Amino acid sequence: MSEMIRSGQLDRSRQVAIQVHEILRERIIKVQLVPGTVLSRGALQLEFGVSQTPVRDALMRLQEEGIVEVYPQYATVVAKIDIDHAKQAQFLRLSIELEAVRRLSEQAPTETAAELREILARQKAVASRETYDIFDRIDHDFHRRIYEKMDILQLWANVRRQSVHLDRLRRLNLPMPGKMQTVLADHEAIVEAIASGNPDAATAAIRKHLSGTLSIIDLIRAEFPDYIRK
Repeated sequence: MSEMIRSGQLDRSRQVAIQVHEILRERIIKVQLVPGTVLSRGALQLEFGVSQTPVRDALMRLQEEGIVEVYPQYATVVAKIDIDHAKQAQFLRLSIELEAVRRLSEQAPTETAAELREILARQKAVASRETYDIFDRIDHDFHRRIYEKMDILQLWANVRRQSVHLDRLRRLNLPMPGKMQTVLADHEAIVEAIASGNPDAATAAIRKHLSGTLSIIDLIRAEFPDYIRK
């Protein structure tokens, strides 16, 4: 997927419009396409080697997600980051993951902690500015494993769909000095709380962790004033 995102190549065995949507969505989330970028339908058709229909359909889906704005007969542009949407996504994640880590610390602490430690070790190995893209991908693996252990992967899929604006904020936050080290420390605290079978410590650790980016929203806004909706 990552190679396709860079090159614009498509898998012709899959529906084209879905792939164009996925690629553009990830470019926007990773802030490779910054807010205000004009998305030319003609240029996208040339890049992906497709007709106007799949490009139009992909842009319509992005509009429904609130990450592009379409001005008929004028332009389609990448939308600014919506803080209200980000806060709602954080509330959704927090509601689910608080209960998930509480139950896991009571029901399967040793097994869950062992699996999360393995993911955490991989994440520690790529904690640098040069590899923060991999770091972020492993971060998703860490949280996805919590959903997997609870057998609620459909909720993970729902959370991912709702988290586009929150993810965009995280991508601005992640390269900031000390952020990756804070993430690792938070993950370590979550793992140790689960391992000790302490539901109160586990919920406190996940609450702190999931509040990290929005707790410094003023700093992010000051650093990227043109990226965030007022």
